[in-house]
Amino acid sequence: MKKLIPQSIKNIYHLFQAVLANLIYGFPSKNIKVIGVTGTNGKTTTCQMTVRILEEAGYKAAMASTINFKLGDKEWVNTTKFTTLSPFAVQKFLKQAVEAGCDYAVLETSSHSLDQYRVWGIDYKVAVITNVTREHLDYHKTMERYRQAKLKLFKKAGTSVVNLDMEKPEDFLQYENKKKKTYSLKDKRADIFARNIHLENSNSTFEIDNQKFYLNLAGDFNVENALAAVAVGTAESVNLDDCVKALADIKGVPGRMEKVPNRKGLDIIIDYAVTPDSLEKLYALLEDINSQKARIIAVFGSCGERDRGKRPIMGEIVSRHADFVIVTNEDPYGEDPMQIIEEVAGGVKGKKENENFWKILDRRAAIGKALQIAKPGDFVVVTGKGAEETMAVGDQRIPWNDKKVILEELEKVE
Repeated sequence: MKKLIPQSIKNIYHLFQAVLANLIYGFPSKNIKVIGVTGTNGKTTTCQMTVRILEEAGYKAAMASTINFKLGDKEWVNTTKFTTLSPFAVQKFLKQAVEAGCDYAVLETSSHSLDQYRVWGIDYKVAVITNVTREHLDYHKTMERYRQAKLKLFKKAGTSVVNLDMEKPEDFLQYENKKKKTYSLKDKRADIFARNIHLENSNSTFEIDNQKFYLNLAGDFNVENALAAVAVGTAESVNLDDCVKALADIKGVPGRMEKVPNRKGLDIIIDYAVTPDSLEKLYALLEDINSQKARIIAVFGSCGERDRGKRPIMGEIVSRHADFVIVTNEDPYGEDPMQIIEEVAGGVKGKKENENFWKILDRRAAIGKALQIAKPGDFVVVTGKGAEETMAVGDQRIPWNDKKVILEELEKVE
Protein backbone atom coordinates (compact mmCIF):
# COMPACT_ATOMS: atom_id res chain seq x y z
CA MET A 1 0.00 0.00 0.00
CA LYS A 2 2.81 2.42 0.94
CA LYS A 3 4.35 2.04 -2.52
CA LEU A 4 1.06 3.04 -4.20
CA ILE A 5 1.05 6.46 -2.53
CA PRO A 6 3.06 9.07 -4.51
CA GLN A 7 6.06 10.48 -2.65
CA SER A 8 4.69 14.01 -3.08
CA ILE A 9 1.62 13.03 -1.03
CA LYS A 10 3.78 11.36 1.60
CA ASN A 11 5.85 14.54 1.81
CA ILE A 12 2.76 16.59 2.69
CA TYR A 13 2.21 14.19 5.59
CA HIS A 14 5.87 14.57 6.66
CA LEU A 15 5.56 18.37 6.48
CA PHE A 16 2.43 18.28 8.64
CA GLN A 17 4.32 16.14 11.17
CA ALA A 18 7.29 18.53 11.15
CA VAL A 19 5.08 21.60 11.74
CA LEU A 20 3.27 19.80 14.56
CA ALA A 21 6.55 18.61 16.10
CA ASN A 22 7.95 22.15 16.12
CA LEU A 23 4.79 23.47 17.74
CA ILE A 24 4.81 20.75 20.41
CA TYR A 25 8.50 21.20 21.28
CA GLY A 26 8.54 24.99 20.88
CA PHE A 27 10.90 25.42 17.90
CA PRO A 28 13.95 24.40 20.00
CA SER A 29 16.49 25.14 17.24
CA LYS A 30 15.93 28.85 17.93
CA ASN A 31 17.73 28.34 21.26
CA ILE A 32 20.76 26.37 20.09
CA LYS A 33 23.30 26.67 17.27
CA VAL A 34 22.56 23.86 14.80
CA ILE A 35 25.19 22.55 12.38
CA GLY A 36 23.89 20.34 9.56
CA VAL A 37 26.25 17.99 7.74
CA THR A 38 25.10 16.48 4.46
CA GLY A 39 26.82 14.63 1.59
CA THR A 40 27.02 11.15 0.13
CA ASN A 41 30.11 10.03 2.04
CA GLY A 42 31.99 11.29 5.08
CA LYS A 43 29.04 12.77 6.99
CA THR A 44 29.40 10.64 10.11
CA THR A 45 33.16 11.13 10.47
CA THR A 46 32.81 14.87 9.84
CA CYS A 47 30.16 15.09 12.56
CA GLN A 48 32.39 13.30 15.09
CA MET A 49 35.34 15.57 14.26
CA THR A 50 33.24 18.72 14.42
CA VAL A 51 31.91 17.85 17.87
CA ARG A 52 35.41 17.18 19.20
CA ILE A 53 36.63 20.54 17.89
CA LEU A 54 33.72 22.37 19.53
CA GLU A 55 34.31 20.55 22.81
CA GLU A 56 38.03 21.33 22.74
CA ALA A 57 37.07 25.00 22.42
CA GLY A 58 35.02 24.68 25.60
CA TYR A 59 31.54 24.33 24.14
CA LYS A 60 28.97 21.73 25.17
CA ALA A 61 27.69 19.82 22.15
CA ALA A 62 24.92 17.44 21.16
CA MET A 63 25.09 15.20 18.09
CA ALA A 64 22.78 12.94 16.12
CA SER A 65 24.63 10.78 13.57
CA THR A 66 24.15 7.50 11.73
CA ILE A 67 26.13 5.63 14.37
CA ASN A 68 25.47 7.46 17.63
CA PHE A 69 23.74 10.15 19.65
CA LYS A 70 25.37 12.49 22.12
CA LEU A 71 24.04 14.94 24.71
CA GLY A 72 27.02 16.50 26.41
CA ASP A 73 28.83 13.67 28.21
CA LYS A 74 26.07 11.13 27.54
CA GLU A 75 26.46 8.95 24.42
CA TRP A 76 24.47 6.03 23.05
CA VAL A 77 24.31 3.93 19.87
CA ASN A 78 21.90 4.77 17.04
CA THR A 79 20.06 1.48 16.47
CA THR A 80 17.38 2.94 14.20
CA LYS A 81 19.20 2.52 10.86
CA PHE A 82 18.12 6.10 10.05
CA THR A 83 20.60 8.91 9.44
CA THR A 84 17.98 11.53 10.30
CA LEU A 85 15.06 10.57 12.53
CA SER A 86 11.37 11.48 12.29
CA PRO A 87 10.37 15.13 12.86
CA PHE A 88 9.11 14.31 16.36
CA ALA A 89 12.32 12.49 17.32
CA VAL A 90 14.53 15.25 15.90
CA GLN A 91 12.64 18.06 17.63
CA LYS A 92 12.56 16.13 20.89
CA PHE A 93 16.33 15.60 20.65
CA LEU A 94 16.93 19.31 20.01
CA LYS A 95 14.71 20.21 22.97
CA GLN A 96 16.73 17.82 25.16
CA ALA A 97 19.95 19.41 23.89
CA VAL A 98 18.67 22.86 24.86
CA GLU A 99 17.56 21.63 28.29
CA ALA A 100 20.96 19.97 28.80
CA GLY A 101 22.62 23.33 28.26
CA CYS A 102 24.31 22.45 24.97
CA ASP A 103 25.70 25.31 22.92
CA TYR A 104 25.66 23.36 19.64
CA ALA A 105 23.75 20.49 18.03
CA VAL A 106 25.49 18.74 15.14
CA LEU A 107 22.96 16.90 12.96
CA GLU A 108 23.85 14.46 10.21
CA THR A 109 21.23 15.47 7.66
CA SER A 110 20.21 13.10 4.87
CA SER A 111 18.87 14.00 1.44
CA HIS A 112 15.70 12.03 2.24
CA SER A 113 15.02 14.14 5.35
CA LEU A 114 15.55 17.35 3.36
CA ASP A 115 13.29 16.25 0.50
CA GLN A 116 10.59 15.02 2.89
CA TYR A 117 10.54 18.16 5.08
CA ARG A 118 11.51 16.10 8.13
CA VAL A 119 13.91 18.85 9.18
CA TRP A 120 11.44 21.68 8.45
CA GLY A 121 11.61 24.36 11.12
CA ILE A 122 15.23 23.68 12.08
CA ASP A 123 17.18 26.92 12.06
CA TYR A 124 20.55 25.75 10.70
CA LYS A 125 23.36 28.13 11.62
CA VAL A 126 25.93 26.17 9.57
CA ALA A 127 25.41 23.91 6.54
CA VAL A 128 28.21 21.54 5.45
CA ILE A 129 28.50 19.55 2.21
CA THR A 130 31.12 16.79 1.98
CA ASN A 131 30.45 15.56 -1.58
CA VAL A 132 27.72 14.32 -3.92
CA THR A 133 28.31 10.98 -5.66
CA ARG A 134 25.99 8.25 -6.88
CA GLU A 135 23.55 7.05 -4.21
CA HIS A 136 19.79 6.88 -3.49
CA LEU A 137 18.79 7.01 -7.16
CA ASP A 138 16.01 4.57 -6.32
CA TYR A 139 14.43 7.50 -4.49
CA HIS A 140 15.70 10.66 -6.21
CA LYS A 141 15.75 9.08 -9.70
CA THR A 142 18.41 11.46 -11.06
CA MET A 143 21.67 12.92 -9.74
CA GLU A 144 20.28 16.42 -10.35
CA ARG A 145 17.28 15.81 -8.09
CA TYR A 146 19.63 14.29 -5.51
CA ARG A 147 21.75 17.46 -5.58
CA GLN A 148 18.65 19.67 -5.39
CA ALA A 149 17.56 17.88 -2.21
CA LYS A 150 20.92 18.56 -0.56
CA LEU A 151 20.89 22.18 -1.72
CA LYS A 152 17.81 22.80 0.47
CA LEU A 153 20.08 22.75 3.52
CA PHE A 154 22.01 25.77 2.21
CA LYS A 155 19.20 28.14 1.20
CA LYS A 156 18.70 29.68 4.65
CA ALA A 157 21.81 28.63 6.60
CA GLY A 158 23.86 31.42 8.15
CA THR A 159 27.16 29.83 7.09
CA SER A 160 27.91 27.49 4.19
CA VAL A 161 30.91 25.13 4.32
CA VAL A 162 31.69 23.68 0.89
CA ASN A 163 34.21 21.17 -0.48
CA LEU A 164 35.83 22.74 -3.55
CA ASP A 165 37.04 19.29 -4.68
CA MET A 166 33.53 17.97 -5.23
CA GLU A 167 31.65 18.20 -8.51
CA LYS A 168 29.90 21.57 -9.06
CA PRO A 169 30.79 23.16 -5.70
CA GLU A 170 29.48 26.47 -7.03
CA ASP A 171 25.93 25.14 -6.67
CA PHE A 172 26.38 25.15 -2.91
CA LEU A 173 27.90 28.64 -2.90
CA GLN A 174 25.10 30.33 -4.84
CA TYR A 175 23.03 31.48 -1.86
CA GLU A 176 23.27 34.70 0.15
CA ASN A 177 24.72 33.06 3.26
CA LYS A 178 26.21 35.54 5.76
CA LYS A 179 29.46 33.60 5.74
CA LYS A 180 31.00 31.15 3.25
CA LYS A 181 33.89 28.80 4.02
CA THR A 182 35.55 26.53 1.48
CA TYR A 183 37.99 23.67 1.97
CA SER A 184 40.15 21.64 -0.38
CA LEU A 185 43.02 19.20 -0.79
CA LYS A 186 43.76 20.59 -4.26
CA ASP A 187 42.56 24.16 -4.69
CA LYS A 188 44.82 26.73 -3.01
CA ARG A 189 42.06 29.33 -3.19
CA ALA A 190 40.14 27.48 -0.48
CA ASP A 191 39.83 29.09 2.95
CA ILE A 192 40.98 25.83 4.51
CA PHE A 193 43.66 24.27 2.30
CA ALA A 194 45.78 21.28 3.28
CA ARG A 195 49.48 21.37 2.44
CA ASN A 196 52.23 18.77 2.87
CA ILE A 197 49.84 15.84 3.18
CA HIS A 198 51.50 12.59 4.26
CA LEU A 199 49.42 9.42 4.34
CA GLU A 200 50.58 6.41 6.35
CA ASN A 201 49.05 2.97 7.00
CA SER A 202 47.05 4.10 10.02
CA ASN A 203 47.47 7.86 10.27
CA SER A 204 47.81 11.08 8.31
CA THR A 205 49.54 14.42 8.73
CA PHE A 206 48.95 17.72 6.96
CA GLU A 207 49.34 21.46 7.47
CA ILE A 208 46.88 24.34 7.49
CA ASP A 209 48.39 27.82 7.68
CA ASN A 210 51.70 26.38 8.94
CA GLN A 211 49.93 24.45 11.73
CA LYS A 212 50.70 20.73 11.64
CA PHE A 213 47.76 18.36 12.10
CA TYR A 214 47.92 14.68 13.05
CA LEU A 215 45.08 12.21 12.46
CA ASN A 216 44.82 8.65 13.78
CA LEU A 217 42.94 7.91 10.56
CA ALA A 218 44.27 6.88 7.17
CA GLY A 219 43.27 8.13 3.74
CA ASP A 220 42.98 11.47 1.99
CA PHE A 221 39.18 11.21 2.35
CA ASN A 222 39.64 11.44 6.11
CA VAL A 223 41.90 14.45 5.66
CA GLU A 224 39.05 15.91 3.61
CA ASN A 225 36.59 15.20 6.45
CA ALA A 226 39.00 16.85 8.88
CA LEU A 227 39.19 19.96 6.68
CA ALA A 228 35.40 20.21 6.71
CA ALA A 229 35.39 20.06 10.51
CA VAL A 230 38.18 22.65 10.75
CA ALA A 231 36.24 24.90 8.37
CA VAL A 232 33.22 24.68 10.69
CA GLY A 233 35.39 25.34 13.74
CA THR A 234 37.09 28.39 12.28
CA ALA A 235 33.75 29.71 11.02
CA GLU A 236 32.63 29.55 14.66
CA SER A 237 35.79 31.36 15.82
CA VAL A 238 37.59 28.26 17.15
CA ASN A 239 41.36 28.72 16.85
CA LEU A 240 43.55 26.28 14.93
CA ASP A 241 45.39 25.17 18.11
CA ASP A 242 42.14 23.76 19.47
CA CYS A 243 41.40 22.11 16.11
CA VAL A 244 44.85 20.45 16.15
CA LYS A 245 44.35 19.06 19.69
CA ALA A 246 40.81 17.87 19.02
CA LEU A 247 41.63 15.94 15.84
CA ALA A 248 44.73 14.32 17.37
CA ASP A 249 42.56 13.03 20.23
CA ILE A 250 40.27 11.04 17.93
CA LYS A 251 41.47 7.43 18.02
CA GLY A 252 39.07 6.23 15.37
CA VAL A 253 35.41 6.22 14.31
CA PRO A 254 33.41 3.00 14.88
CA GLY A 255 32.78 1.14 11.64
CA ARG A 256 34.89 3.53 9.57
CA MET A 257 38.21 1.94 8.52
CA GLU A 258 38.00 0.17 11.89
CA LYS A 259 40.68 -2.47 12.51
CA VAL A 260 39.75 -5.67 14.33
CA PRO A 261 42.55 -6.98 16.57
CA ASN A 262 43.35 -10.67 16.14
CA ARG A 263 46.02 -13.29 16.82
CA LYS A 264 46.09 -14.63 13.27
CA GLY A 265 48.30 -11.84 11.92
CA LEU A 266 45.54 -10.50 9.68
CA ASP A 267 44.68 -6.94 8.78
CA ILE A 268 40.92 -7.08 9.32
CA ILE A 269 39.10 -3.90 8.38
CA ILE A 270 35.42 -2.99 8.81
CA ASP A 271 34.03 -0.08 6.83
CA TYR A 272 30.57 1.30 6.13
CA ALA A 273 31.31 1.86 2.40
CA VAL A 274 27.95 1.45 0.65
CA THR A 275 28.48 3.48 -2.54
CA PRO A 276 30.69 2.99 -5.61
CA ASP A 277 32.65 6.12 -4.70
CA SER A 278 33.31 5.07 -1.10
CA LEU A 279 34.37 1.57 -2.20
CA GLU A 280 36.72 3.00 -4.83
CA LYS A 281 38.34 5.30 -2.26
CA LEU A 282 38.63 2.55 0.34
CA TYR A 283 40.31 0.08 -2.00
CA ALA A 284 42.55 2.75 -3.53
CA LEU A 285 43.76 3.49 0.02
CA LEU A 286 44.37 -0.20 0.68
CA GLU A 287 46.45 -0.48 -2.47
CA ASP A 288 48.50 2.51 -1.35
CA ILE A 289 49.25 1.05 2.09
CA ASN A 290 49.66 -2.53 0.85
CA SER A 291 53.40 -2.23 0.25
CA GLN A 292 53.96 -5.98 0.73
CA LYS A 293 51.35 -6.77 -1.94
CA ALA A 294 49.41 -8.90 0.54
CA ARG A 295 46.28 -10.62 -0.65
CA ILE A 296 42.96 -8.78 -0.21
CA ILE A 297 39.85 -10.78 0.68
CA ALA A 298 36.61 -8.80 0.30
CA VAL A 299 33.24 -9.50 1.92
CA PHE A 300 30.42 -7.20 0.81
CA GLY A 301 26.89 -6.93 -0.51
CA SER A 302 24.33 -4.24 -1.28
CA CYS A 303 21.24 -2.92 0.46
CA GLY A 304 17.75 -3.92 -0.61
CA GLU A 305 15.10 -1.45 -1.77
CA ARG A 306 17.81 1.02 -2.76
CA ASP A 307 19.50 2.06 -6.02
CA ARG A 308 19.74 -1.22 -7.97
CA GLY A 309 21.92 0.35 -10.65
CA LYS A 310 24.88 0.68 -8.31
CA ARG A 311 25.02 -3.05 -7.52
CA PRO A 312 27.02 -4.33 -10.54
CA ILE A 313 29.21 -1.20 -10.36
CA MET A 314 30.14 -2.13 -6.78
CA GLY A 315 30.82 -5.71 -7.87
CA GLU A 316 33.18 -4.51 -10.60
CA ILE A 317 35.06 -2.14 -8.27
CA VAL A 318 35.68 -4.76 -5.60
CA SER A 319 36.66 -7.48 -8.09
CA ARG A 320 39.19 -5.11 -9.65
CA HIS A 321 40.94 -4.50 -6.34
CA ALA A 322 40.49 -7.72 -4.33
CA ASP A 323 42.14 -11.10 -4.86
CA PHE A 324 39.19 -12.97 -3.35
CA VAL A 325 35.60 -11.77 -3.61
CA ILE A 326 32.74 -12.95 -1.41
CA VAL A 327 29.33 -11.43 -2.17
CA THR A 328 26.85 -11.83 0.66
CA ASN A 329 23.66 -10.59 2.29
CA GLU A 330 23.54 -7.10 3.77
CA ASP A 331 20.17 -5.45 4.51
CA PRO A 332 17.69 -6.98 2.08
CA TYR A 333 14.59 -5.27 3.54
CA GLY A 334 11.70 -6.60 1.42
CA GLU A 335 13.78 -7.82 -1.52
CA ASP A 336 14.95 -11.36 -2.25
CA PRO A 337 18.51 -11.33 -0.82
CA MET A 338 19.75 -13.89 -3.35
CA GLN A 339 18.53 -11.69 -6.20
CA ILE A 340 20.51 -8.76 -4.77
CA ILE A 341 23.60 -10.96 -4.51
CA GLU A 342 23.19 -12.05 -8.15
CA GLU A 343 22.92 -8.42 -9.29
CA VAL A 344 26.10 -7.45 -7.39
CA ALA A 345 27.86 -10.58 -8.69
CA GLY A 346 26.87 -9.59 -12.23
CA GLY A 347 29.52 -6.88 -12.07
CA VAL A 348 32.33 -9.12 -10.82
CA LYS A 349 35.06 -9.40 -13.45
CA GLY A 350 38.14 -11.62 -13.81
CA LYS A 351 37.17 -14.06 -11.05
CA LYS A 352 36.25 -17.75 -11.16
CA GLU A 353 33.38 -18.91 -8.99
CA ASN A 354 34.27 -21.29 -6.15
CA GLU A 355 37.96 -20.59 -6.76
CA ASN A 356 38.44 -16.92 -5.90
CA PHE A 357 34.83 -15.77 -5.98
CA TRP A 358 31.87 -16.95 -3.90
CA LYS A 359 28.20 -16.04 -3.46
CA ILE A 360 27.27 -16.88 0.14
CA LEU A 361 23.82 -15.89 1.39
CA ASP A 362 24.57 -16.22 5.11
CA ARG A 363 26.69 -13.19 6.11
CA ARG A 364 28.20 -15.03 9.07
CA ALA A 365 29.21 -17.92 6.82
CA ALA A 366 30.69 -15.42 4.32
CA ILE A 367 32.81 -13.81 7.04
CA GLY A 368 33.81 -17.27 8.27
CA LYS A 369 34.87 -18.26 4.75
CA ALA A 370 37.03 -15.13 4.42
CA LEU A 371 38.78 -15.87 7.72
CA GLN A 372 39.32 -19.52 6.79
CA ILE A 373 41.11 -18.74 3.54
CA ALA A 374 43.08 -15.83 5.02
CA LYS A 375 46.77 -16.26 5.77
CA PRO A 376 48.99 -14.12 8.03
CA GLY A 377 49.57 -10.73 6.41
CA ASP A 378 46.36 -10.81 4.34
CA PHE A 379 43.76 -8.06 4.38
CA VAL A 380 40.19 -9.10 5.17
CA VAL A 381 37.85 -6.23 4.29
CA VAL A 382 34.21 -6.40 5.39
CA THR A 383 32.11 -3.53 4.06
CA GLY A 384 28.51 -2.36 3.97
CA LYS A 385 27.40 -2.29 7.60
CA GLY A 386 30.16 -0.60 9.57
CA ALA A 387 29.13 -0.25 13.22
CA GLU A 388 25.44 -0.99 12.66
CA GLU A 389 23.71 -3.07 15.32
CA THR A 390 20.92 -4.61 13.24
CA MET A 391 20.19 -6.20 9.87
CA ALA A 392 16.96 -5.25 8.09
CA VAL A 393 15.17 -8.38 6.86
CA GLY A 394 11.61 -7.62 5.74
CA ASP A 395 10.00 -5.64 8.56
CA GLN A 396 12.29 -7.24 11.15
CA ARG A 397 15.43 -5.75 12.65
CA ILE A 398 17.67 -8.68 13.52
CA PRO A 399 20.56 -8.06 15.95
CA TRP A 400 23.78 -7.92 13.95
CA ASN A 401 27.21 -6.36 14.38
CA ASP A 402 30.04 -7.11 11.94
CA LYS A 403 32.81 -6.68 14.52
CA LYS A 404 31.11 -8.98 17.02
CA VAL A 405 30.57 -11.67 14.36
CA ILE A 406 34.18 -11.37 13.12
CA LEU A 407 35.51 -11.84 16.67
CA GLU A 408 33.23 -14.86 17.16
CA GLU A 409 34.30 -16.43 13.86
CA LEU A 410 37.98 -15.77 14.65
CA GLU A 411 37.61 -17.98 17.72
CA LYS A 412 36.75 -20.87 15.40
CA VAL A 413 39.82 -20.49 13.18
CA GLU A 414 42.49 -19.32 15.62
